[in-house]
Amino acid sequence: MNAKKIITLTNVDIVRDERKILSGINLNIHAGELIYLIGKVGSGKSSFMKTLFAELPLTNGEIVFENFKIHQITNQEIPFLRRRIGMVFQDFQLLTDRTVYDNLLFVLKATGWKNQQEMQTRIETVLQEVGMMSKKSVMPYEMSGGEQQRVVIARALLNNPPLILADEPTGNLDPETGNEIMNIFLKLQKKGTTVIMATHNYQLVNNFLSRVFKFADSKINDLVPQKV
Repeated sequence: MNAKKIITLTNVDIVRDERKILSGINLNIHAGELIYLIGKVGSGKSSFMKTLFAELPLTNGEIVFENFKIHQITNQEIPFLRRRIGMVFQDFQLLTDRTVYDNLLFVLKATGWKNQQEMQTRIETVLQEVGMMSKKSVMPYEMSGGEQQRVVIARALLNNPPLILADEPTGNLDPETGNEIMNIFLKLQKKGTTVIMATHNYQLVNNFLSRVFKFADSKINDLVPQKV
């Protein structure tokens, strides 16, 4: 692996509701990797991603992402960290009272963009990237689940983050649409974006082999690409 390390976990314990979910985790993640998170409900996949996103405080161990020391992060630093991480949710979380374009515009304004022309160009660029330019004036409820998920990925790409965290991104989609969404992630990976994806869709994992983190018994087993 010649790519640079983008995330390092050292002796990490993840605790949620006073219960230790993960214990003694040591991992390195490199730029441009696609990593699946698999395991039973409650095994720590979502908690792992929430810790990377600084939504769940880290009390034991160290996590470094780029130049951010997540174990020491301050409230002032969290917005800057989150601009470097794109989030993709299973349930989309689009604003239902505004168009696709205005959903994306809302995010850009919230993350500090000011120039109208630059915002328009960026929105059109990410919509083009996910094949949704023709839907920019459409309301979320007028789109299929697969189309909404493409918009969610476009939203995650707005600030050109080096890391995408995807929590069950194909969970509400039929297999064919799930494969289409997966192909978008693979294109991003080839461009150097790191993608970490929690999934219960083992058919997807087996069709698109990549590194797997298997969560069980408070540990993460780091598996080389293989069928599960």
